[in-house]
This record gives sequence, structure tokens and C-alpha cells, in this order.
Amino acid sequence: MAENIYKVSEEEKGSRLDVFLTAKTAFNRSEVTKLIKKDLVLLNGRSPKKAGEFLKIGDEIKILKERAEKAEDFTGGIKIIKDTNDYIVIDKPSGLLVHQTEHGEENTLVQWLLKKYPNMEGVGDPSSRTSGSLRGEESIRPGIVHRLDKEASGVMVVAKNQKMYEFLKKQFQERTIEKYYLVLVHGAPETKHDRIDFEISRGVDGKMASRPKINNLKIKNVGKEQEGREAVTEFWVEKEFARFSLLKVKIHTGRTHQIRVHMLAYNHPVVGDSLYFNKKLNRKKDEKLGRVFLHAKELCFLNLQNEKVCYNSDLPEKLADFIKEIN
Repeated sequence: MAENIYKVSEEEKGSRLDVFLTAKTAFNRSEVTKLIKKDLVLLNGRSPKKAGEFLKIGDEIKILKERAEKAEDFTGGIKIIKDTNDYIVIDKPSGLLVHQTEHGEENTLVQWLLKKYPNMEGVGDPSSRTSGSLRGEESIRPGIVHRLDKEASGVMVVAKNQKMYEFLKKQFQERTIEKYYLVLVHGAPETKHDRIDFEISRGVDGKMASRPKINNLKIKNVGKEQEGREAVTEFWVEKEFARFSLLKVKIHTGRTHQIRVHMLAYNHPVVGDSLYFNKKLNRKKDEKLGRVFLHAKELCFLNLQNEKVCYNSDLPEKLADFIKEIN
């Protein structure tokens, strides 16, 4: 596991070491203090005198992550993109659940949020609030206004107070928030830009299902009408390869597994998807990738000052390397 290195900027001079690392990493202040006491943090190549040591411009802080592996496991590799008084923007890694399912998973984004920001426990819909710290996590979703699939990676925003929660929720409901993804699919779409509006429903096997719309007015289609919820996915072809296409995707609705289900119904399933795929396709590359090629690249919304803010997440190294391989 590679080391994490941080440098102190002009704006950050005078900050306490523990406060600086809490803002820069996925560790909370207590965890940072423990890392410092265990000599897992170096300040300009030496062990800091104390957790509250003040920093100067150009100071270099290094976390010896290969020795702090246990602490890193809890966070799931979550990166903080922006931390404000009203919201936090994070870069979710692939493989991390946003919240528990009926299986009671331990390592989730919600668990990390409750540990790092305990005051956020009461943020959200009244029906989802409960007391008891980490207990009952399945019914606590502090500040969560949207989700990413466990297999997906990328940018997410979480509200840190009730006012921001309600404001973000309203923006999602009114579909004014802009969400863009980078998605690699099998084959080459016939058009460089299209808008998929197939309805999505849950199938008898529990998976989400979608299919192209049919003319419901025709007698022969009686009984075949697709029941489901409205779902709209827009895409642009960014680059074409021998057997794949890289798409920039914007979702106008937020249905479960929407992009994956729509692309399968559109006959161009997402590379690496082990749930929604076409059995007739050559999937050797999918197996080698080992994850779904679905990354939330950009998220734009209004803050409480009614200013539009946008946050971006770089393509993970694993996905970037895969692109190089097929190029």
C-alpha cells in the first residue's frame, strides 16, 4: 500500500497537525492522534513532538499507510474532496456500501460518517432517525440524499446539517442537480448522443429490469405493457475502442442501478458488470477488470448561498490503466 504525502500550503500554515490530517484524510481526529502516537505519521521525515504541533508552509506530512493498514480498512479508502460546515463531498471507492442492507454489513459509508461526524446522526428524514450511535445503522442514513452502487466509485455529497439536507433533497427531487459519469460499455452505439427513457421496474428475480418502450395502443401489445417507473439516461460517446466505447453519462432520474439496467436494455452493457450482462458477449476483459466500469465523475449543486458548486473525481487508477490497455 502506497504512502500518503501531504504538503502545507500558504492558507494552511499555523494549523495543528491533528486538525490538518483530519481535514485531509478519511481518519477522524481520535484516529489521527493514535496514528501519531504509534509513530505512523512523519513530519518532515521525523516523528512529531505532539498531535497539536503547529505547521509551517512547505511542511511535508507522511502517513505510513502500509503500517496503518487496519485503520485504512475501516474507511474503505474514502477520500475527502471538500469539507464545509454544511456538507461534505467524498470520493467513494468501489466495493464500499453506502449503508447497510438486511445482511448487516459492518464497513459502510454510513458507519464511517457516524464515527467521523457523530453530530450528523440526527440529520435526515425524521423517520430515519434513531438513537444509539452505531446501533441500528440500517435505519440511520445521516445526511444521505443520494447513493452510488457498491460496485461504482466516485463523487458523492452528504449534508452535515438539516437545512442543507432539505435543500439538497429538494434539488434532487426537482432534478436540478447535475450528475455525470464515465462509463465503459461493450460495442459501439449507433449514435454519438442519445437519450434513453425506458421505464425501470424490479423483476421477479429481484434484479432491476428495463426494455424499450412499445406502442401500448396496439391490440397485440395488450398484456405486454412495461410496468415501471420513469427513468431517463443521457449519454455522449467520448471515445471508441476496438470492442468498447467510453461514454459520458448524465442521469436525469435516480433509479436503482439505472445506468447499468438502461445500457443492458440498450444492448450495450457496462463493462465489468456481473449482474447486468449479455451472455453472448466476450467477457474475458470484464473478468480481468474485476469491477464495474462505472465512475461518478462530476456533481454540481447549489450551496446554501445559492451558488452553483461543482466537484470532480479523477478516474481511479485501475480504470485508467484498463483504458490504456484497450487503447
